[in-house]
Amino acid sequence: MAAALVTGFAVWHRSPVNLGSAGAQAVRAELLRHWHAGDVSVLVRHAERCDRSSNPCLGPADGITRLGSDSAAAVGRGFMQLGMAQTDVFTSPLTRTAQTAHSMFGKEALTQEWLASCGTALRNDVVAHKIAHRNTVLVTHSGCISDFEVQTGFKHAATSQYSSSLFVSIGTDGQLQVLGVLNDADWHSLLSDKTLK
Repeated sequence: MAAALVTGFAVWHRSPVNLGSAGAQAVRAELLRHWHAGDVSVLVRHAERCDRSSNPCLGPADGITRLGSDSAAAVGRGFMQLGMAQTDVFTSPLTRTAQTAHSMFGKEALTQEWLASCGTALRNDVVAHKIAHRNTVLVTHSGCISDFEVQTGFKHAATSQYSSSLFVSIGTDGQLQVLGVLNDADWHSLLSDKTLK
């Protein structure tokens, strides 16, 4: 009975692998291999919201804070170091996601309504919008990331942090594998990996 409860508790709180943790070197190497092959889609949560923070706003009240913009810019530098030559960037049409994408890459991204509405079709939408041998960066919302995690077997995953990235590989046959989550402060773990050099 005790073993069943412990197992149930562990499964209940199961989240994708934290790519910033010390024990995730093999998964980081796999992620880098998939990235270089153009097999990766990344769901990035928008940066810190103005309407839920006392930090100064970057612009309108439905946008992100200046601190959030700085965080997004750091994440963008991480993506640039990975290499963006074979990468498409899409964002939800809401101000906070559009500002996050702009802070990340210094330019406007293509807006996609499905990255705001999400719901039960999100997993299929992510796969459908993935072009073979091209990575996709999808700037979206915590609720959408939660929807995606539920649809990929992580029903009780922890809520995504601001500017966090959920990496998944999608093969040319549409097979999807969740690789893990990288929080904004943990990019150094991925970028210092010897496989990247």
